[in-house]
Amino acid sequence: MDVVQQTDFLAGGGEMGALIRARDWSRTPLGPVEGWSLSLRMMVGFLLANRFPLLLWWGPDYISIYNDPYRPVLGAKHPSALGQPVRECWSEIWDVLQPLIDTPFRGGAATWMEDLPLEINRHGFVEETHFTVAYSPVPDDTAPNGIGGVLATVHEITEKVVGERRIAALRDLGARTGEARTAEQACAIAAEALARHPRDVPFALVYLLDDAGSEARLAATVGVATGDPVAPQVIGLDPDRTQAGPWPFTEVLRGGQAVTIDDLARRFEKVPAGPWSDPPSSAVVVPIRSNVAHRLAGFLVAGASPRLRLDEQYLSFFDLAAAQVATAVATARALEQERRRAEALAEIDRAKTMFFSNVSHEFRTPLTLMLGPLEDALAGGDLPVIERLRLELAHRNSLRLLKLVNSLLDFSRLEAGRAQASYEPVDLAVLTDELASNFRSACERARLALAVDCSPLGRPVHVDRDMWEKIVLNLLSNAFKFTFEGEIVVRLRGVDGHAVLTVRDTGVGIVADELPRLFERFHRIEGQRSRTYEGSGIGLALVHELVKLHGGTIGVESEEGRGTTFTVALPFGTAHLPADRLGAGRGLAPTSVRAAAYVEEALRWLGDEQAAAPDGTGVIEQPAGEARAALPGMPAGMLPDGARILLADDNADMRAYVR
Repeated sequence: MDVVQQTDFLAGGGEMGALIRARDWSRTPLGPVEGWSLSLRMMVGFLLANRFPLLLWWGPDYISIYNDPYRPVLGAKHPSALGQPVRECWSEIWDVLQPLIDTPFRGGAATWMEDLPLEINRHGFVEETHFTVAYSPVPDDTAPNGIGGVLATVHEITEKVVGERRIAALRDLGARTGEARTAEQACAIAAEALARHPRDVPFALVYLLDDAGSEARLAATVGVATGDPVAPQVIGLDPDRTQAGPWPFTEVLRGGQAVTIDDLARRFEKVPAGPWSDPPSSAVVVPIRSNVAHRLAGFLVAGASPRLRLDEQYLSFFDLAAAQVATAVATARALEQERRRAEALAEIDRAKTMFFSNVSHEFRTPLTLMLGPLEDALAGGDLPVIERLRLELAHRNSLRLLKLVNSLLDFSRLEAGRAQASYEPVDLAVLTDELASNFRSACERARLALAVDCSPLGRPVHVDRDMWEKIVLNLLSNAFKFTFEGEIVVRLRGVDGHAVLTVRDTGVGIVADELPRLFERFHRIEGQRSRTYEGSGIGLALVHELVKLHGGTIGVESEEGRGTTFTVALPFGTAHLPADRLGAGRGLAPTSVRAAAYVEEALRWLGDEQAAAPDGTGVIEQPAGEARAALPGMPAGMLPDGARILLADDNADMRAYVR
């Protein structure tokens, strides 16, 4: 066979075919190409024709022969690797490769690894790489053991492995940073997440800018010891001057873009090493953006792995990490601001509650001093009719004012947590029957039926008497105010371990949209037909809080135009009540309830219904002649005959007085 025939297996082998032809193989253990065995020539031809990265190690010295697709794996090792023993070509990883190659070469099974991590030097630095490899024996009849070499099928998966790892790091960043309640806590959580990925983030520092933007304060670190020169606690910033600290924050602040530092060894005596044998030589300072335009929240300083190129993909990873931190900081600051607003509102609310409590308490003293003399005067005989009417007017409205003040005081105490109940066993059926019956005269006068059905419960119920009176009387007063015909039904039953009170009316009802807000303080339903539009809007809110204080529940069902039913349920027994308040003396004097005050107020809503407009708005029309007689100083002609004066007020006593 001539030389041409002996080397025709290299024809069409591309650049590697040309290199193999040009190589002086006589200087290698394989000898001249003309002397190669048939098996070797066939395998080389197979390599050169294949588009997948393939490498052939031949002979006991594992001489390297490879194809064009394998050249990127070698990097700068090509072309010197051609014809070189593997222990020289890949000297830095020979300890890893040798057992994988020896096994099939010595007659063992083929070796295979899905992810073989290797630190190789192919671009002038030791690089982290990952490969999927399969090493198979190649038979050769001329070899002593029948195996001439090992065929390596190689697929580099470095980009895939590193990419998946970085995605996991970003996922970890986003998973827990939402739990932060302060910006500092967000940075600490972010640092914990990054610390789990040292291969991509050997070290990291998170700095937050102060409100003035004049200094950056260290908030969290990764892989850096406290007090390390790499991580000063505070770095002053002045956009008009050169950066004074170790990191170029001013440059990042001015440009708004990440800045790469490539001279860490010159800047610092000791650079945090991370998981590798040598420390990073580069780092990136990335801006942490805020939710305010053209303003930064801080900076992320991240060391770059010495085993990876700081390329566009790596820089994008750091940008995304900083964006995750920025989102966490912005969310935490928003929550913090919301919390501060809530605390400020709560403080205002507490101050308002305290003010109401103090003012209400101060109102009670003069009211008591007014009511005493008025009651004494009314108890005396031989009063002229006009004087008695005036005194009754003053007494009635003093009682009403005292009732309003007491309600406000009760509610302010409840909100301030200063209301102390004294729970004692009572016959709730008898007590409720007595309270409800006080409204019978008012209902009869309004032509309403009042049905009170309080069956004996068979066991006492622990309640605060004063508070229970307020609950029952407020619910009855509310039913009376909004019921113009039909009936009011008060029922008490024992149901499933609870004493259940229901107050049902056939009144105007409540629109569905208003039901969720019915027990809010100061909430009033606009435009609803009522016997009066007076009131503070805290009656039902007070009832709701008093029921809660008893460990009970209150609910409401209503249909517009059909009526409303309130249901109060109190548990039997005492397990739901504070033990120290069972039969205890009161910590604060009770604002005692006078049923008469509720009934008197209800009766005044009926005071001039005959003269009032049929819709219950409290509007009175008076003929001009009567007005002129009542107002003798009125200029002539101001009220011509046929004209009428319209007088409107929601209080019956005020209408009568002005009239």
